[in-house]
Amino acid sequence: MSLVFAINGQRFDLELSSVDPSTTLLEFLRYQTPFKSVKFSCGEGGCGACVVLLSKYDPVLQHVEDFTVSSCLTLFCSINHCSITTSEGLGNSRDGFHPVHKRLSGFHASQCGFCTPGMSVSLFSALLDADKSHSSELTVVEAEKAISGNLCRCTGYRPIVDACKSFASDIDIEDLGLNSFCRKGDKDFIKSLPRFNSEKRVCTFPEFLKDEIKSMNSGMYRWCSPESVEELQSLLVGYKANGNGVSMKLVAGNTSVGYYKDEREQSYDKYIDITRIPQLKEIREKQNGVEIGSVVSISKVIAALKEIRVSPGVEKMFGKLATHMEKIAARFIRNLGSIGGNLVMAQRKQFPSDMATILLAAGAVVNIMSFPRGLEKLTLEEFLHGSPLEAHDLVVSFEIPFWHSETNSELLFETYRAAPRPNGNALAYLNAAFLAQVKDTAVVNCRLAFGAYGTKHAIRCKEIEDFLSGKVITDKVLYEAITLLGNVVVPEAGTSNPAYRSSLAPGFLFEFLHTLITHHTTDKPSNVYNLDPPKPLPMLSSSQHVPITNEYNPVGQPVTKAGASLQASGEAIYVDDIPSPTNCLYGAFIYSTKPFARIIGIHFKENLVPHGVVAVISCKDVPKGGKNVGMKTGLGSVRLFAEDFTINVGECIALVVADTQRHADAAANLAVVEYETKGLEPPILCVEDAVKKSSMFDIIPIFYPQQVGDTSKGMAAADHRILSSEMRLGSQYFFYMETQTALAVPDEDNSIVVYSSSQTPQYVHTSVATCLGIPENNVRVITRRVGGGFGGKAVMSMPVATACAVAANKLQRPVRTYVNRKTDMIMTGGRHPMKITFSVGFKSTGKITALELEILIDAGATLGFSTLMSSNIIGALKKYNWGALSFDIKLCKTNLLSRAIMRAPGDVQGTYIAEAIIENVASSLSLEVDTIRKINFHTYESLALFYKDSAGEPHEYTLSSMWDKVGASSNYDERVSMVREFNDSNMWTKRGISRLPIIYEVSMFATPGRVSVLSDGTIVVEVGGIELGQGIWTKVKQMTSYALGMLQCDGTEDLLEKIRVVQSDTLSMVQGNFTGSSTTSEGSCAAVRLCCETLVKRLKPLMERSGGPISWNKLISQAYAQSVNLSASDLYTPEEFPMRYLNYGVAVSEVEVDLVTGQTTVLQTDILYDCGKSLNPAVDLGQIEGSFVQGLGFFMLEEYITDSEGLVLTDSTWTYKIPTVDTIPRRFNVELLNSGCHEKRVLSSKASGEPPLLLAASVHCATRQAVKEARKQLCMWKGEDGSSSSTFQLPVPATMPVVKELCGVDIIESYLEWKLCANSKL
Repeated sequence: MSLVFAINGQRFDLELSSVDPSTTLLEFLRYQTPFKSVKFSCGEGGCGACVVLLSKYDPVLQHVEDFTVSSCLTLFCSINHCSITTSEGLGNSRDGFHPVHKRLSGFHASQCGFCTPGMSVSLFSALLDADKSHSSELTVVEAEKAISGNLCRCTGYRPIVDACKSFASDIDIEDLGLNSFCRKGDKDFIKSLPRFNSEKRVCTFPEFLKDEIKSMNSGMYRWCSPESVEELQSLLVGYKANGNGVSMKLVAGNTSVGYYKDEREQSYDKYIDITRIPQLKEIREKQNGVEIGSVVSISKVIAALKEIRVSPGVEKMFGKLATHMEKIAARFIRNLGSIGGNLVMAQRKQFPSDMATILLAAGAVVNIMSFPRGLEKLTLEEFLHGSPLEAHDLVVSFEIPFWHSETNSELLFETYRAAPRPNGNALAYLNAAFLAQVKDTAVVNCRLAFGAYGTKHAIRCKEIEDFLSGKVITDKVLYEAITLLGNVVVPEAGTSNPAYRSSLAPGFLFEFLHTLITHHTTDKPSNVYNLDPPKPLPMLSSSQHVPITNEYNPVGQPVTKAGASLQASGEAIYVDDIPSPTNCLYGAFIYSTKPFARIIGIHFKENLVPHGVVAVISCKDVPKGGKNVGMKTGLGSVRLFAEDFTINVGECIALVVADTQRHADAAANLAVVEYETKGLEPPILCVEDAVKKSSMFDIIPIFYPQQVGDTSKGMAAADHRILSSEMRLGSQYFFYMETQTALAVPDEDNSIVVYSSSQTPQYVHTSVATCLGIPENNVRVITRRVGGGFGGKAVMSMPVATACAVAANKLQRPVRTYVNRKTDMIMTGGRHPMKITFSVGFKSTGKITALELEILIDAGATLGFSTLMSSNIIGALKKYNWGALSFDIKLCKTNLLSRAIMRAPGDVQGTYIAEAIIENVASSLSLEVDTIRKINFHTYESLALFYKDSAGEPHEYTLSSMWDKVGASSNYDERVSMVREFNDSNMWTKRGISRLPIIYEVSMFATPGRVSVLSDGTIVVEVGGIELGQGIWTKVKQMTSYALGMLQCDGTEDLLEKIRVVQSDTLSMVQGNFTGSSTTSEGSCAAVRLCCETLVKRLKPLMERSGGPISWNKLISQAYAQSVNLSASDLYTPEEFPMRYLNYGVAVSEVEVDLVTGQTTVLQTDILYDCGKSLNPAVDLGQIEGSFVQGLGFFMLEEYITDSEGLVLTDSTWTYKIPTVDTIPRRFNVELLNSGCHEKRVLSSKASGEPPLLLAASVHCATRQAVKEARKQLCMWKGEDGSSSSTFQLPVPATMPVVKELCGVDIIESYLEWKLCANSKL
């Protein structure tokens, strides 16, 4: 029997018996087809990088159904008779790019490009859905939702949303951002956009496949697809009767393996696909309710509920059920996941299901077919709390009743959830749903359901239901109900944020019933006390103001990023896209789970070598003459494999090598490392212990910053002092979309070629050579592009590549690895955690006179690049004039994960420290924070004192004028008043607004380049910098075109299209250094400019001898004929080494905090950033927005949690939440300041990659202002002195639990107590 399907219109026919039924669609696409646009990023259905379009044909209805699915979860065998369309199937460089690709490219919506193919497919699917809708047009609302489940770490989402919205029929063209199609205000804007023509759209289901659809008799195979309940029943009875331990899995969407990852390690004897059974796929509207088959996808349930037309109350209830379901996972998961699968997970495995909670409140009933009992009907409550279903039991359908109101009564139904992401794709902290029959202000009866708060199953609060039934809702009744609720909604031991989760239940119940409360007497309008129903997020909007000049054309133009269309179509090649060489093996890391222990040995569970394993590579396999070194730089070296002892959790112990990546990963999970700690000192697990034990790394003196002034005198001159105040900062994970990956291929003469996704190929080169003990000219490291780096590919890429090289050398076969997301998160580290103690002296005016700091930085077990941290922290902190500044910075050596340098390393912590101190001073003096900031701005003289040579010339200090300019452009003063008025008139939401500056010091380093002109006039360029998504290739192309254009011969104006920047090769481009510090693009541009100047000098004499005008191509032909050297290389070296300069920026952010849930919505952010004369405004704009949003993640969202020994617990997309399209500023305005001529810099340009990340602190500071208002209100309710309400630290990240706990977990109870007390006095 065959599996017949199509991929991008191409027919595939495979024998079913030859396929492992546990194979995913992603695995098949990546390893057995040429289609590489589907990317492996999380393997959990949580990121969207692997999204494809799946199309099915219904021969009865003669209808093709198209929908997106996550290919990493979709089982390959389930696509029989289906068609798959990937991004390269929409369009490509050979057949022409699709309008989706062109618009994503033209709106500058692709940076590293790893996520872009998935974005393309999601957008294309939204266009198909709109085309099939009643209106046949995409709306702005639908466009914004199109990519709501897709993650991007680079862009900040704004340009992606603009590309999506550009297809909407109701778009205001003034709301679309910077793009390459035309400028704002052009009358023919819409006409200039690449059109999506529905009549000429991609054929998603080829005609030949329609003839292949037929019944399957697959019972004899491991994968079988019964087509009736009777056939399924026969199979289940047979397997159960067999009694010989046949393992079996019922398959619908298979999305459960995204959460329960141990399932993917299990192999079953039988996989039974139940999605082809008509009875399980039906949705039937009956007299008393709707019956939904168990395998109906959540998306189809949503669509069906929206179509129910019975009575206004029922329609409203079903509409709210559908709206809540739209917040379950992402669309490409809802399209695949079934309603039955979701509820079975909740019943069998205690999955924190939203579906279970809302259907419990709705009174749903479950129909189950079990053996030998037959068909049973259970209430959902009985189902959830019953014994876990057996493998042979089958959920057939669910029934949701139509609730009808009694005479003169009203049916109320609401659902609630509090989750890190407002629009879904995140598990809830708590969810709830309430149904009530209400007559006047009395509750006739009700159903109250709560779930996901740390309980095994969703529950009904029957005691509170009974208490409320028949009662008129008053403040006293509601207070009593909430008091009872506190004894019911209690998280189990070990649940995270238990107090927060419990606090949500009273808030949601209050929100549901508050409209029924009869207000007796009040001094304020009643709406002040009421909770408004949850509002949908405002639509995203933005503006960009970028200076565009022709002075150095095409430098300075917003040229589309090089390769953006290739990235969108999925044709751009990353390391894991390189076809595996013959006999290639795959590696997976075994890492330490103990911080400091003796290694006794390694074996596999049950002492059985897992299938496919070839070898286990450890320190013993480092060749003779080599060294056990995984990272070697000018700052030192770090070992590759643990030897006798582990020194931290997450340390590499060995590399399992197997015949497939899947087998290697499975084997690593089965590895057991035996440890012993007897006789060893306890591990050092905090900076305080490191200080006690004097466990420190030395900071290289040149990296230790200089003190400023005399702090003892400054303290003596102060009117006020804050002494020995403490704060802490945690870590942040890189979350590049492409995890660590490398391929090592043995070559002739004891050489090796390594393909590495690295920001530091030169260091990878040195590390591999040192470890193998071979000359460096026997090593070649190639890096074409990197799928996101952010510093994480600067350090960890070295040991990953080196481990592959050791294995390849040992086995004399190619070895590659693609590190799975969990292992990557556990092994790679992240930002440096630290403890800060400060003392500050200040005048009554707010002028600070002295600041003293003690900073304990957790560097982890090895030094790496941590020595850079101290100067970076102080560099960012010096943005204010502290009068005098002293510090004691210690780099603590612990037995925790070694830290890496993440985007703006140290600088982001430094700016937070500065702002926290400013906030404390303002609170102490009861002055506006904005005033304190302004008072402590630098003059140019103080700037030169604090920053010395970096300060530049007086005219380069633009910060003061930028402060005023962004204040005016953002209407800051007016909005401050509006925020104050809002807070006075709103009890349950508070707003805050904050304006803050940044100063960011960067350094220029030596950078190599080479430019070669080929015989046809095309140009090839090599640079030391790596394309990470920051647009280095684009800027280099522009600089090459400009510099060669100085020849001014015919055709040089079109040179940009003739230039190709090629991959980095360490044997071709030496002294590549590293790509980081925000200045590699500038340095690379400077290097190629030098090369071009050399070529111009060589070609000038030919032009002069030509006697008249000459074309570029003819000039090059003559040069070749006369043997002119048309390849030039050079090394750009700054005049002052290293050359430093300052970057300036100002941001204003306004937020709104929901006091019931702690959710913070960023209403608006305005950024003004000094880019000098931008080399490419579109690229720099993308860097500013993307960097800011990554900073937003650090300050507000991304919890990096470890256990007591340092093992990372937030190790997946389920637990680690980076920003998504629904968490970015709803209004996002960015302006680039052209600050004029800067002679020492590259065409007067400035860096943009890292500095804007610091501006995200404005969101944190605005949130603090909102929390401060909430605390003042709470103090008033409690009758407490409000002075303490302003003195608090808002931790980083300021997550929902953090914010709610500062606003008061008992805020509802406190309000009701205050109100009852006030009413009693009337």
